[in-house]
Amino acid sequence: MATRRLCLLLFTCLLTLATSLPVFEVMNLHLLNGTVDDIMNAPPEGSEPDDGDNHLRQVRDVAPRQPAGHGWPKDCSELPAGSHSGIYIIQPKGLHHLVVYCEMNATKGGWTVIQRNQRDTPVTWAESWTTYKYGFGNVRTEYWLGTEYIHQISKQKVYQVRFVIQDSADNIHIADYNLFFVEDEPHGYRLRLGAYEGTAGDAMTSDNPKTMHDNMKFSTKDRDQDTYSKNCAYSYEGGWWFSSCYSVRLNFKGGMSWGSLCKGNCKSSLILIKPATYC
Repeated sequence: MATRRLCLLLFTCLLTLATSLPVFEVMNLHLLNGTVDDIMNAPPEGSEPDDGDNHLRQVRDVAPRQPAGHGWPKDCSELPAGSHSGIYIIQPKGLHHLVVYCEMNATKGGWTVIQRNQRDTPVTWAESWTTYKYGFGNVRTEYWLGTEYIHQISKQKVYQVRFVIQDSADNIHIADYNLFFVEDEPHGYRLRLGAYEGTAGDAMTSDNPKTMHDNMKFSTKDRDQDTYSKNCAYSYEGGWWFSSCYSVRLNFKGGMSWGSLCKGNCKSSLILIKPATYC
């Protein structure tokens, strides 16, 4: 009898603790492919029993607590100084919570990673419009954050973008654009870029209308919004801001392309955004 009362008391305590946690939805939790322990700004373990209680563990996995005294960061630039690179929860203005990878080492940090790819990736980039819209892959390795989420983040502030390209000889090249914005879905997730600076070459804002990516709508195999008579995304197996058809192809399973730097033999790509800084 005493054992039953003890079990009932323990269950009541756990239920009270669980219901005290603010429940909310992490919209792209499918990108995590792990547990909440992999999230750098997840709540601490201290309030949890160490008896392996599954119920409480599951509640915490989907309902981490908001940082005390602060809202969730709207992007990686709002993380505290000294934060390490890794997986974080952010909450763009007016949007549910997201998991993203934050690059905190390169160029003073604060970069939100929206794309990462490797030539030998297991990810299949020839995905549908809806899959691209909500993101796919593994936030630790190769992934696409989601066209809708990229739009939601980019509309909060004035952003810049950095493309990091590894060529066939393992050299790293940079392409910076001082403006980055993705329009909403009714406008086709059209891409808007600013002025170029870097070492990779300006392959996104080419003067050739057939290989232009700036000002282009996003296309996938099941939604053709390019300027080509056929479907570039279907022909070249990956969603992108195609024109007719491309100078840059980074969302692709295999060797990637960036202008004249590497045509189908780039080894890796990384796309990062953060608020622009102006003098």
